Amino acid sequence: MTIETTVELEGHIIDSGIMQRAFGIIMDMGGTFHVEQFDVGTHKNETTYCRMTVSAESEGLLLPILHELHQNGATIAEPIDATLEPSPSSKVVPRGFYSTTHHPTDILYEGEWISVENIEMDTAIVVDPTTKTASTKVLTSVDENDLIVTGEAGIRVKPPSRPRDSSSGPFGFMQGGVSSERPSESLIKKIAETIKATKKQNGKILVVPGPAVIHSGAGDDLSRLVQKGYVDMISAGNGFAVHDIERNLYGTSLGMNITTLAHPRKGHKHHIYTISEIVRAGSIKDAVEQKIITGGVMYECITNNIPYVLAGSIRDDGPLPDTITDTIKAQNAIREQTQKADLVLMLSTLLHSVAVGNCLPSTTPTVCVDINPATVTQLLDRGSSHAVGVVTDVGMFIPRLAQALLGE
Repeated sequence: MTIETTVELEGHIIDSGIMQRAFGIIMDMGGTFHVEQFDVGTHKNETTYCRMTVSAESEGLLLPILHELHQNGATIAEPIDATLEPSPSSKVVPRGFYSTTHHPTDILYEGEWISVENIEMDTAIVVDPTTKTASTKVLTSVDENDLIVTGEAGIRVKPPSRPRDSSSGPFGFMQGGVSSERPSESLIKKIAETIKATKKQNGKILVVPGPAVIHSGAGDDLSRLVQKGYVDMISAGNGFAVHDIERNLYGTSLGMNITTLAHPRKGHKHHIYTISEIVRAGSIKDAVEQKIITGGVMYECITNNIPYVLAGSIRDDGPLPDTITDTIKAQNAIREQTQKADLVLMLSTLLHSVAVGNCLPSTTPTVCVDINPATVTQLLDRGSSHAVGVVTDVGMFIPRLAQALLGE
């Protein structure tokens, strides 16, 4: 017996590849489809609408197909209200709860579509019946009797359309591409223009730097960008801050002199000496106030009131007093940053960039720079439509970006 359901797709579904993906999902998973209505947008600002019947030989075959279609923006033609079930206890969600994507999402509640606030992947949707609002919660934040969305009825996912140069402003060039090995001046200029446009619109720029930024000699230029107001938040690990402060105290990064590339005697101990000095001072801010730290990225963050999150790792030495060693608290601190971010620069740090990326909605413009093309590809494969990857040495990229931004 054949089971069928009618679904709809709407938006820029042709040029963004959504329609092609939907057809592929159905056929690859053993289903068939019949297009009932297909209205193609003929102008840049017009959307396309597709209504089709999806069929399979059993409900067991059809449901996985519908799930995958749903994740790519398809909705049931005649939706019903989302199903809500109370959480049985703190940190426990009902079985079959809906796990979110990072795309903009609506739910149908009491006959009205409402937007899900603070969208993030792999979270639960909690509905407040008093305010008729919906928001996401990570599982560790779920409270007993929270009304949790279960199943996939009454949920509408809206993958962002691919931006066009002429209609999407400064983000038009960000289309999930990965640049060549050497960063072109034109690409860096476009990134600089995007940063300036973001600041002009009072947007917030989040920078996610790795220790390689300091080790490659780009720390001075990143410090200048912080000083000149092109960085609003920093999300990093203990290692980045240690390298940065070590550079200021000893002129080295992991024991290597950044200028001469020499390895001074006992240089390999400089990072642990650095941590010891900051612990003795009390914090990075205390060390700045005591004039122990006199320059560098962290110095500029303190003197310019730029908030930062240093998330700990099992690999950390020390760590610094400012480093958040509780994983859940670190995640929540990063989450607060990503909810405020209007543009994110990920600079040569795979693990930390993935952590930040997992908290970002797919609509947040993102620039990822790394010498390893696999890192760039992995991050862009999250599905952000406003993203660009640059495969290059971050020690080359940041100085050129600083020149483009500061007019040097």
